Amino acid sequence: MISAVQDYEAIKTAVKTAADAHGEPDWFVQRRLAAVDAMQKLALPEVKRYDFHRWPLMDNMDLNFRKSDTSLANDLPQSKGQIRFVQVGQTTVAVNVPTELSKQGVILTDIFSAFRDYSELTQKYFMTKVTKFNENKLTAYQQAFLNSGVFLYVPKGVEIKQPIEVYLIQDSTVKQAMVSHVLIIADEGSQFSFIQHLNTKGETENAAHCMVEVMSQPDSHVHFSSVDELGKNTYSFLHRRAYLSDDARFDWAVGIVNEQNTLGDITSELVGNGSHSESKVIAVTTGKQSNGINNRVVNIGKHTTANISQRGVLLEKSELIFNGIGNIIHGASGANAEQENRVLMMSDQAHGDANPILLIDENDVIAGHAASVGQVDENQMYYLMSRGIDKELAQRLVIRGFLGPVLEEIPLPEVRQEMIDVIERKIEDGQHFKQSNE
Repeated sequence: MISAVQDYEAIKTAVKTAADAHGEPDWFVQRRLAAVDAMQKLALPEVKRYDFHRWPLMDNMDLNFRKSDTSLANDLPQSKGQIRFVQVGQTTVAVNVPTELSKQGVILTDIFSAFRDYSELTQKYFMTKVTKFNENKLTAYQQAFLNSGVFLYVPKGVEIKQPIEVYLIQDSTVKQAMVSHVLIIADEGSQFSFIQHLNTKGETENAAHCMVEVMSQPDSHVHFSSVDELGKNTYSFLHRRAYLSDDARFDWAVGIVNEQNTLGDITSELVGNGSHSESKVIAVTTGKQSNGINNRVVNIGKHTTANISQRGVLLEKSELIFNGIGNIIHGASGANAEQENRVLMMSDQAHGDANPILLIDENDVIAGHAASVGQVDENQMYYLMSRGIDKELAQRLVIRGFLGPVLEEIPLPEVRQEMIDVIERKIEDGQHFKQSNE
């Protein structure tokens, strides 16, 4: 870790040199430097009952820009007119926005082009309102060493029927952290669905800092889905946050099936009156993998509704910690915050926790929680196996039933099926493990 003041001064000089050579606007270069300064004083974020402090999340403090081999994206599903953005490492491979949407003012581009070409929007919203760069050491790192990402703007009143698909591929054929940022602005009355795909190509050990900021303006309706498949040598920090204005609706549907340790933070801030958020998360852990996930809703406006639904499956010697956090601020009268956190243990050597946390500072509210950690139902297994189904397939069927209540509420069939396929691949890979008592 960097500790000496003179080391940080050297880092600042190197960051400024790299950013200037990259052609970045001065306002963003200055924000990078401010973030490097902030890193010296800030602490790491807190995840209840979970320790990640020794992970190599900030080992790489170099800002370098290089082109990636675009053939790393060759195995993606073929595009048939989809609204699509593909990025490999720091190299944008494809951007496809129909002409009629461009004419309506829809913007889909890489984050650095947005800084240069749409500076009024990006200066206003990039890590200033939804997430602030000086919240903790990892958010400061994100701003200081940002090297890839996407910007999406959907103008007032525009409704996009077709999902917007974004593929972000970590290039681990080289040694370099993936520091990616997705900035989404949903203007007043806009409606659309955004699908993010995260995966890794290559075997080099790297960190991945993947941040999502969403500004949901009044009466907008956004559905955000992500299928996370980062690689076995990638320690990841996934920070996702949405800011909801009056009568905005924002939904998360996230499948976390990375192969290495993951620190996850998902937050919906219901600032506007009448805003509504649904946050649905599935996580599957295998091997000796460790995941710690905060899923937080903050009711600030009046008559807001925020629900959390999380389900996790643990195999082998893995660990999964779910913290469901419902925070109703004083003055948020009429708020409704419910949460359900459930963990299914498929191994007696795994460790899982489901921790509901309610922080309520208002009387006129409705709030509740449910949490459970348990092993697979032996009666269900017996029933299936007594009908000729082998043990491994029976386990997968039980898991599918356990995850069903979350999967069924994902409104986009293509995302739902992709998530099912990814989950079942990971479960099959984890079923080779033999418990010590077998």
